[in-house]
Amino acid sequence: MEKGLFEVLTEICDEKGISPDVLFDALEAALVAAYKKNFNSAQNVEVVIDREKGDVKVFAQKEVVELVADDQEEISLDAARAINGNHQIGDIINIEVTPRNFGRISAMTAKQVVTQRIREAERGIIYSEYTEKMNDIISGPIERMERGNVFIDIGKIEAMLPEKEQPLGEHYEMGQMLKCYVSEVRSGTKGTQIIVSRTHPGLVKRLFETEVPEIAEGIVEIKNIAREGGSRTKIAVYSNDPDVDAQGACIGPKGMRVQNIGDELRDEKIDIVKWSEDPAEFITASLSPAEVLSTEIDEEERSAKVTVPESQLSLAIGKSGQNVRLAARLTGWKIDISAK
Repeated sequence: MEKGLFEVLTEICDEKGISPDVLFDALEAALVAAYKKNFNSAQNVEVVIDREKGDVKVFAQKEVVELVADDQEEISLDAARAINGNHQIGDIINIEVTPRNFGRISAMTAKQVVTQRIREAERGIIYSEYTEKMNDIISGPIERMERGNVFIDIGKIEAMLPEKEQPLGEHYEMGQMLKCYVSEVRSGTKGTQIIVSRTHPGLVKRLFETEVPEIAEGIVEIKNIAREGGSRTKIAVYSNDPDVDAQGACIGPKGMRVQNIGDELRDEKIDIVKWSEDPAEFITASLSPAEVLSTEIDEEERSAKVTVPESQLSLAIGKSGQNVRLAARLTGWKIDISAK
C-alpha cells in the first residue's frame, strides 16, 4: 500500500474515533474478496497488512500432504520442507502469492472500505450521542415540513416530529425554534432517526425540572402527570420539606414559572395538584379547579364517588369529560361525580 494512503488511513482512524484494528481487519477481509474476484477465486488465501509499514501481502494457505490432489489447496511434504524443514503432514502453511499490480487494487478497495466504515462509525457515534438524550428535551429550528411531519435541525442530524406527536391546534413555520421531548432513537440502514414529541407528558416534566430549582434539587417531587397535549395537563407534586410549598414552588413568584412553561406549551392549561398518600385527599385535589363536597373511597374496586355542588358539576367533569378523565389518569382511580 502506498505510504501516503496508509498515513491517510491512520489519520482517519484518529479523527473519526475508529479503531485501527477494526478498519484494517475489514480491509484485509475486503482484499481477500478482491483477490479472489480478480486473480484466483478457487484459492484459499489470507491478506495481511503490516500495521507499522502498510505493506500488503497475499498468502495462499495450503495443507501439507503426502500426495497432492489439488495444488490450489495442498502442497507436498517435500515442497513444504524445502520452505521450512520443520513442516509436518497436516500443517497449514502460507505461501506468498501477492500479484504485482495488487497495490492499485488495494488502494481502490481501501477507499471503499474506509468510506463504508466511516459512515458506520459516524452513525454509531450519532446513535450513542442521542441515545443519551432519550427522555430529555432538545431544541432547534424547523428545517422542513413534509406530509404533516415536522423536521427539526438539531445539529449533526435532524429530528422528526410526527403528526401524531403534535398537539392539536399547534401551527408551525419554517425557521421557528421548537423544544421537543426525545421519545425514540432508531438505528437503521439509513442511519439514526430521532423521533420527538410535543404531546408526551415527559415534555412537561422536563420543563418543570428545568424551570423549578426545588425540583432539580430534589426538594419537590413530581409524582405523576396526566396530559392531553395542546389542551390541559394535570401534574401532581409533593414537597419533602415541610417548609416548602410544592405548588407554590412550581407556580413561582407572581406565577412566572408556570407561566413560562405555559408559554412554551402554547397556553396549554396546567393544573398543579398537591399529591397525598390519602386517596380521598388526592382525588379531591385532582379535580381542581372544581370544589368538592365529599369523596367516598372503595378500596376493592379502586373507585371513588365524588360529590360536588350543582354549580360545580360541569367544571368538575370538564369539557367533553376532560377534567375528570385527567384526574382519573393522574390518580389511577375510577371517579364517579354527582351533584348535590
